[in-house]
Amino acid sequence: MVEIDGSYGEGSGQILRTSLALSALTGQTLIIEQIRANRSQPGLRPQHLAAVKAIAQITRAEVEGAVLHSRELRFSPVRLRAGTYQVELSTAGALTLILQTISLPLSFAEGSSQVTLTGGTHVRWSPIYPYLKEQWLTAVRALGFRLDTSLEQAGFFPRGGGKVRLKVRPKKPSGPIQCTERGSLVKVRGFSGVANLDNEIATRQKHQALKRLYPVCRDTKIKSLRLQAPGKGTFILLRASFENCGSACYTALGAPGKPAEQVADEVVDQLLVFLETDACLDQYLADQILLPLCLIEGRSTFRTNAVTGHLLTNAHVIQQFLPVSIEIEGKQDSPGMVHVSGVSHA
Repeated sequence: MVEIDGSYGEGSGQILRTSLALSALTGQTLIIEQIRANRSQPGLRPQHLAAVKAIAQITRAEVEGAVLHSRELRFSPVRLRAGTYQVELSTAGALTLILQTISLPLSFAEGSSQVTLTGGTHVRWSPIYPYLKEQWLTAVRALGFRLDTSLEQAGFFPRGGGKVRLKVRPKKPSGPIQCTERGSLVKVRGFSGVANLDNEIATRQKHQALKRLYPVCRDTKIKSLRLQAPGKGTFILLRASFENCGSACYTALGAPGKPAEQVADEVVDQLLVFLETDACLDQYLADQILLPLCLIEGRSTFRTNAVTGHLLTNAHVIQQFLPVSIEIEGKQDSPGMVHVSGVSHA
């Protein structure tokens, strides 16, 4: 049995999601109290309840406290099983966060799994689907996780209604990573997309980003996209690749009354701030890749542009479940080095 304080650090839903994934992976009963205690609306919100139900599906878990606004949860997994599953979010909550939560446990199940998820795919305060596809998925595949995703329909706030299909096959063996010297910037690739809006908006986002990035990297290309979605929305993504190792990926979303040029400037500003450091991985991937690295035997090391509260909290939660060592050098909100001594998980 593992007891987790849901108010630790930022007290965010990430504590719940990481704890659920690790409970599924290790078979240990989870008791979590003070869920999201530091949030304006504490307890389980619809997207968090959906994550609980999703992990319960794949582990046949016995669950107590899985109701809206609950601040306490007892989760006892029975057995992790591959299969065909559906996860539905009636709101525009981020399905990408649930996809990340269930994909790692299913990677250690006996057999392949198919999961259909509906909900929000392009939502603030979470990795939007293009980031998940271009950055996170690329990183975890390199670590032996055999995941495939396809976007059938985008879901922007507040309508939601997006649909993503996920295929998970058993993980392949892999070794640790060393990513501390990125080398020169090689290229920047991106996407500028709209749903149910004039294509000119995507073009304006694209041209504004290109105008600012050409002096930094001549090999910059951005593709315009038109997405199918129930609601309206825009996004832009930029991903920088380097000579030796590493990548940095940033996104921005449009909003009513927000000029296309402002959307582009937001994402370019983030990337330029990253390039001023000697980091190899952006701060979002640093947090999201931590658990996968802990499931690989050996010592991994990477350099990130910012030690975030999410990174520190995730490290704390992981170490409550697994006999791993996680060393984080650097002050919060400043560049840092992360060392992970993981364990082989079969």
